[in-house]
Amino acid sequence: MTAFWASLAFVVLAEMGDKTQLLAMALATRFKVKVVMGGILMATAANHFLAVVLGNYITDIIPIRTVQIAAAASFVLFGLWTIRGDELEGEDKRFNFSPFWTVFVAFFLAEMGDKTQLATVAMAAKYQSIVPVWIGTTTAMIIADALGIVVGITLGKKIPERAVKWIAAMIFIFYGILGLYEYLPKQVALPVVTGTLLAIMPAVYLLARGNKKGMPISDTGDDRELSETR
Repeated sequence: MTAFWASLAFVVLAEMGDKTQLLAMALATRFKVKVVMGGILMATAANHFLAVVLGNYITDIIPIRTVQIAAAASFVLFGLWTIRGDELEGEDKRFNFSPFWTVFVAFFLAEMGDKTQLATVAMAAKYQSIVPVWIGTTTAMIIADALGIVVGITLGKKIPERAVKWIAAMIFIFYGILGLYEYLPKQVALPVVTGTLLAIMPAVYLLARGNKKGMPISDTGDDRELSETR
């Protein structure tokens, strides 16, 4: 059960403010919520199954300690990625299939190479378990995207998520640093962790400044009409 709960927690955090969460919110303004959630469930299940299989068997070629170090480093990157944030680039308007298949295809492709998919690969590599990680990460996506949809529909505008994103980012970075210290050889662990922290501080500052400069102001009375009440 450790693999399930750890995977669920980390992917919920990774999805906060992620492009696919924004995509879920956008699609929910065009289609019925149950159609959007059904499409997200099927797309996530398919996408993350591929991710956990990759993560589970990658250790047949790469030593487990190397994978654990890479996974720890990836959590630091996930934290920085979360601070940077994501923006939609037309994924919600790119496809013209039936509502369900529009959601499925858009969400499946948006998740390819996304940090939640990469987090799934990392968790599968860490725990060497396919089914618990797969169920955990898929459940996490449903929880996070359902939350985004509910918030988006309730308030009908882009919700500032800076506090949530910063908390999620700090948790990712904390566990990444902890993992580096645990899995690196003891003689290099402290210097590497210290150097990583020194590199993270200016990166966080620059990302935070970039977000402030590029952040769209949504409280300007530009209220978008939602489709019929769901």
